[in-house]
Amino acid sequence: MTQWIAFAHHGKSGFGQVEGDRVVVYEGDMFADPRRTSTELALADVRVDLPCRPGKLIALWNNYHAQAAKQNLAIPAEPLYLIKAPNSYCAHEHVVQSPASYDGRVVYEGELGIVIGRKSKGLNEEEARQAIFGFTCINDITALDLINRDAAFAQWTRAKSFDGFGVIGPVIATGLDWSALSVRTMVNGRERQNYPCSDMIFSPEKIVQALSRDMTLEPGDVIACGTSLGVMPMKPGTVIEVSIEGIGTLRNQFGAAVPV
Repeated sequence: MTQWIAFAHHGKSGFGQVEGDRVVVYEGDMFADPRRTSTELALADVRVDLPCRPGKLIALWNNYHAQAAKQNLAIPAEPLYLIKAPNSYCAHEHVVQSPASYDGRVVYEGELGIVIGRKSKGLNEEEARQAIFGFTCINDITALDLINRDAAFAQWTRAKSFDGFGVIGPVIATGLDWSALSVRTMVNGRERQNYPCSDMIFSPEKIVQALSRDMTLEPGDVIACGTSLGVMPMKPGTVIEVSIEGIGTLRNQFGAAVPV
């Protein structure tokens, strides 16, 4: 297993591999023949950045059997998904501000994220498996009351795309068996989610295969695999930690709205 991290250090951006409490710095392109350098940095001395810069962040809905059963939802015939805007991307340890234009419920959603490693279109299942570079943690934050505020139009994009609502990180881990992973979400130190990824309706390979039929997937694109039981509203000051073994813990605070 390898953990890739992107970081800022003394005003400069970089990326590398985490080895214990050190970061081994690489050059080039993480997804295309990255080159190891002789430079190493203390992990404690770098600021963790987004692990990649997705051209698009795709988020699945209704992809866990347990959640579908609780909400009495039909099992979908194909992946159901939406796209979160790039302004929503947020890194580990950053504060996510409550939207000034919205005063309803805001919920966390701890999820497994797929990171695409190669340009992909029209893949079969094995090609889709090969197109997955690695996995990361996601907090797919949602302004819940907006989705059905207008009975004529479900506002998924608006509800999911406020600044900071797409939290990704802290690293991209390669060499993981997704089916053995669990997603654990802690809210102010209290466990609120702990569910197995093996409960997915559509596996990561099936998701990538299906999406590649609809659109070209590019290196660095991220797909959030959906969430399961335990989603609840957040109040300003809440600290959310999404943990997946082998990837680590994605930690952020939900802050009060900033007037615009």
